[in-house]
Amino acid sequence: MDTTDPFKPIYPAPTAMRPLLGLTVLVIEDSRFACEALRLLCLRSGARIRRADTLRSARRHLQVYRPTVVIVDIGLPDGSGSDLIRELSASGNRPDVILGTSGDIDREGIALDAGADGFMAKPVVSLGVFQDTILSHLPPDRRPNGPRSVPNDLVEPDPIAYRDDMAHVADVLEGASDVRALDYVAQFLSGVARSADDDELMMASAALAAKRARGDSAASEAATVAGLVQERLAEKIAI
Repeated sequence: MDTTDPFKPIYPAPTAMRPLLGLTVLVIEDSRFACEALRLLCLRSGARIRRADTLRSARRHLQVYRPTVVIVDIGLPDGSGSDLIRELSASGNRPDVILGTSGDIDREGIALDAGADGFMAKPVVSLGVFQDTILSHLPPDRRPNGPRSVPNDLVEPDPIAYRDDMAHVADVLEGASDVRALDYVAQFLSGVARSADDDELMMASAALAAKRARGDSAASEAATVAGLVQERLAEKIAI
């Protein structure tokens, strides 16, 4: 008796070199630099990638597309990524894999409590970690057959993407109408600066976050961050 389902989608078979072949990954990430790293990781792994930079645009994507894997940044400009993780986890069309990500390792618990299958701490640049995190949560029939060597490669995002992130922060600071914008800038920069190994900006954003957490005036820290952002925008990038 033939038990083959004629309506079952036919996916390209994953291989040892391209273990995510046939998968579509939706990345909800507001950092261009972090998203560029994920794009390179998907490209090297054989997966297709779609991107959304807000919860609103992610929900529009999900009305049209059904990704296999969804990677959600916990800190987004229009809310917490944990809300979307919770929605997806309870959905009748739940993606095969839901992962949270953040530059703040303390947010792993938030992602898992919301229903995520796993968590990737930024910076996400290791090809082996990226592939293994996704493969470990995929159904067996979506994984490559046979042994597979784990790659040690690291990806290097285009520095122009980092400049785009600095321009984004500059726009937020210029148009900031309340202190909540400073909270967003602090959490955004903490992940971006860590991903780019920008220690000076990482420390400045941490100082801003600490002042905001205490409820103290953070005008001096905000000015320091704004100055560092402008310095990075003024730097010339060799193309």
